[in-house]
Amino acid sequence: MKIQLFPANDRGVKDIGWLKSNFFFSFSDYGNPMRSAFGTIQAFNDDYVEAGKGFGIHPHVNMEIISILLQGTMNHKDTMGYSTEITAPAVQIMSAGSGLRHEEYNIGNDEVNFLQIWISPKLQNIAPRYQQRSFPKEKRINKLVTVVSNEEGLQHCWINQNTKISLGYYEQPESLTYTFQPQNKCLFIFLISGSLRVQDQGLQPRDAIGIWETGEVSLKCADKTEFVIIETPINQK
Repeated sequence: MKIQLFPANDRGVKDIGWLKSNFFFSFSDYGNPMRSAFGTIQAFNDDYVEAGKGFGIHPHVNMEIISILLQGTMNHKDTMGYSTEITAPAVQIMSAGSGLRHEEYNIGNDEVNFLQIWISPKLQNIAPRYQQRSFPKEKRINKLVTVVSNEEGLQHCWINQNTKISLGYYEQPESLTYTFQPQNKCLFIFLISGSLRVQDQGLQPRDAIGIWETGEVSLKCADKTEFVIIETPINQK
């Protein structure tokens, strides 16, 4: 088993007033040659957006873009014709494929906090697509819930990559084991809140840990602990 710790206090930071971002990997004007990606994860950003502010219309090509909305309400408009709202806790995906343009604004009265995750696609230049799902916390108590998968389904979003993203929320202390096929797969675990021990490594809120060369990982949660697990290919083979 190989392990890499990603401490919260070692992230890149961007603060332009209305937007405050924290980067685990090189993104925007933050560059770190030692942290350009992890497996197929090209970006993992912890973003905060002021009320009334947001991202104007801009393009994407050949990238799987996942937003996990932790707090607040945002709009979504794109060149595929979608015009919708998304309210936390929820997940939206864009398979940018051959190309799309979109905008996202905080349309609520409070600050928005969302995780922006970019994953390199399995297939290039597919037809672009958009999807969103709501994941109320009361339906996720004391269990792991799949929110993104490479398979179509009614209970989660699906993307163009052999990737699974799960949300865990445990109101009471719990020990569990996460198992997966170890061939060409890695895990990236991000602690949203609470306290989590992964193998023998303790995590504090907003820490992350990467794990590979294994097919089983032990997790120990304290009470009121919420976290994200990304299971994704190490490379595109």
